[in-house]
Amino acid sequence: MGSTAISTQQAFCNLQKFTPLSYASSCRSLRSRRKWAVPIRCCSPSPAAEVATAAKENRRELLKNGDDNLEICRVLNGMWQTSGGWGRIDRNDAVEAMLNYADAGLSTFDMADHYGPAEDLYGIFINRVRRERPPELLETVRGLTKWVPPPVKMTRSFVSESIDVSRRRMDVAALDMLQFHWWDYSNPGYLDALKHLTDLKGEGKIKTIALTNFDTERLRIILENGIPVVSNQVQHSIVDMRPQQKMAELCQLTGVKLITYGTVMGGLLSEKFLDTNLTIPFAGPALNTPSLQKYKRMVDAWGGWSLFQELLRTLKTVANKHGVSIPTVAVRFILDQPAVAGSMIGVRLGLSQHIKDANAVFSLVLDEEDISSILQVTNKGRDLQKVIGDCGDEYRRA
Repeated sequence: MGSTAISTQQAFCNLQKFTPLSYASSCRSLRSRRKWAVPIRCCSPSPAAEVATAAKENRRELLKNGDDNLEICRVLNGMWQTSGGWGRIDRNDAVEAMLNYADAGLSTFDMADHYGPAEDLYGIFINRVRRERPPELLETVRGLTKWVPPPVKMTRSFVSESIDVSRRRMDVAALDMLQFHWWDYSNPGYLDALKHLTDLKGEGKIKTIALTNFDTERLRIILENGIPVVSNQVQHSIVDMRPQQKMAELCQLTGVKLITYGTVMGGLLSEKFLDTNLTIPFAGPALNTPSLQKYKRMVDAWGGWSLFQELLRTLKTVANKHGVSIPTVAVRFILDQPAVAGSMIGVRLGLSQHIKDANAVFSLVLDEEDISSILQVTNKGRDLQKVIGDCGDEYRRA
């Protein structure tokens, strides 16, 4: 197609940069026939009351599997940015920023064992919440972490000791959620690890078990083995709609929810990159963080910078119409997708903040005109399921 900047083969080659090492060290297809339902009301409340009610109802989501459940804020604070590459993080400033987010109602934090000091920062933060905030706020705070083990034998002792490290760092008796990642599907040890995690949940060390970057086939196998998974964290944005193919269908059948990351593409989906030309050296904003570099490769695989600019212009029109920002529209679009419980926005704690934009997500309602205008652009891009594969495959291709 004329707007495509590089070939599908070249795009796939570029995506080989997503290796286990690069992930651990720093760490479209929306169905065109989908109907976007508009609620029908028997009466018409005032616009202000309607917006306030929608915001309150949209703020939190319950993740559930059997007797296991966890309520989270639908906009999560992603802490990958504490691992290095986004600027120096001051511990005290970072904790103060976490308190500010929690005070503003953005009280769910996502981290990992390999995100630098993320778990330690959470431990300091949660203790300050215990001492300095009312119990009502403490009850809403959630700390979601990930365990990304090396490819070794998954013994009971190894799994238990690994989880204890996170419990100590986060200063909690039980992890609110443990999201499990596995590199090599040819090694069935992931089932052993998940069974040990289930036992630890039974002992009260973990409240809920979840996955991160698992594909649809492996999610099905895991569920068939009786593992009580409540969610799968996957890459999902207006550009990367892969989860709305096979994954969302299985999730809707089983009740498993999706937590999404990369939803604002490291900041590419923002006014900062609108009307910029990255093909000319030093002409546009620098791609100076690991997330910007990662998602620029995703843009190249999807359709290139020219098509991405068309998308940004469309999103800006929608944003102006509602009095919000491009990132707010980008997050709301994904939160409205089937099976999506929450979407993550990365936080550069103590360096910048986006509380206003994040909270604006809850009251934003995209109408049929908005959705249609966005789909007109995204349908011009490549189907990333065909270029990359299913959810998480970008981390597993040789």
